[in-house]
Amino acid sequence: MSTAPVRVRFAPSPTGMFHVGGARSALYNWAVARQSGGTFVLRIEDTDAARNQPEWIDGIINALAAIGIHGEDAAFEGPYFQSHNADRHQEAAQQLFAAGRAYYCDCTREQLKERTGSDHLGYDGFCRERGLTFEEGRALRFRTPDEGETVVVDLIRGEPAFPNSAIEDFVVARGDGSPVFLIANVVDDLDEGITQVIRGEEHLSNTPKQQLLWEALGAKPPVWAHLPVIVNEKRQKLSKRRDKVALEDYLAEGFLPEAMVNYLMLLGWGPGDDREIMPYEELEQLFRIEDVNTAPAFFDVKKLTAFNGDYIRALAPEQFASACAPWLVAPYAPWQPEAFDKDVFEVAAALAQTRMALLSEITGYVDFLFLDEPVEDEASWNKAMKAGAGDILSDARAELATVPDWKVDDLKAVLLAVGEKHGLKLGKAQAPIRVAVTGRTIGLPLFESMELLGRDRVLARLDAAAKKLAAAQA
Repeated sequence: MSTAPVRVRFAPSPTGMFHVGGARSALYNWAVARQSGGTFVLRIEDTDAARNQPEWIDGIINALAAIGIHGEDAAFEGPYFQSHNADRHQEAAQQLFAAGRAYYCDCTREQLKERTGSDHLGYDGFCRERGLTFEEGRALRFRTPDEGETVVVDLIRGEPAFPNSAIEDFVVARGDGSPVFLIANVVDDLDEGITQVIRGEEHLSNTPKQQLLWEALGAKPPVWAHLPVIVNEKRQKLSKRRDKVALEDYLAEGFLPEAMVNYLMLLGWGPGDDREIMPYEELEQLFRIEDVNTAPAFFDVKKLTAFNGDYIRALAPEQFASACAPWLVAPYAPWQPEAFDKDVFEVAAALAQTRMALLSEITGYVDFLFLDEPVEDEASWNKAMKAGAGDILSDARAELATVPDWKVDDLKAVLLAVGEKHGLKLGKAQAPIRVAVTGRTIGLPLFESMELLGRDRVLARLDAAAKKLAAAQA
């Protein structure tokens, strides 16, 4: 293996949101670069002008920064843009032609079908010895060796061998002279000094062609590592047309970047013990690309959500409150900005933190504190406001009005007494009170919620609920 400094690259195309599979590839490359004192090169492969959008470039850079990969780190280099290297791509294609490693071809698909009798067979090498030169419409094809095999040294998959006879003479430049992705990718890697190419296994089939191009251009190929495909619960490859795959969407839903990083690092690799929840710095030191599995990796959203809950609970109170900030304002918050009370929220946040799996859940936990009236949740109302609920509301209201100190213990004592009067345990007795006060059957601890809300607002909500219940029963 080469002793040259490790240089890896992440080379996304700016054609859409940032895929979680791309995030995993980036993290694996980042770990290899940092643990070896090497370099992570970001290259934007922007030659598909019809599909590229400038905002997707910003999206890639911002998404990488969100998972800890950014230009402020000494290991980071770039971004480079593939479109800026177009002259070198054309130069390399002509170098292959001049060396006899490529030839021009004017065959059409119809002519190939006529010769082979099939729509599916690869190119038959018809123009190899015709000595054609460039003219508009003639593609430049690489002359693949007829014999032997191309052995790919893959850190994950060993040394798969590809018979050269099974590799057709593939196109390296189109009929208008523009190089195709295969050679552009190789030339960029060569010029950027890439020593290891770590990418998804969907690229494995192209690897023997790229390795032949490296050798034909007089350069030693990099060491390859092809990561296992990521699949959904039906064991289908994650697809943006079918599955939620954008990293931005998960972050917008309230997944912490640290939890995402932790989970993505374990998609195809593990540290070898029973621990899974670990900071990235520790995962980075333990990570070995050679230990990555070849089997498909299941993207388990339930497990990711459990990871996220663990990370939320581990936050310091001030970190948690800060992380919740995006969901405390429009368009997420249903209350008016002036109704929000920071001091009240900080108390409520401490109660919510242990119950949440997603940061976006915070809105539903605290909205009753900042709204004039609680939200109307029909399912909660129907579940709690059964026979006898009106009497519980009435008795609780009368007793709560006389409580001297509006504190948790006193409030609990009142509802215990009301429950005993009606032959109910506390859980059953407090159900209609909870819905009247908070609007939901599930939420923050009831007595702490009532203390935060205050006597006047609690009594007013009990009155409103009793009136609504009476009207429904009339």
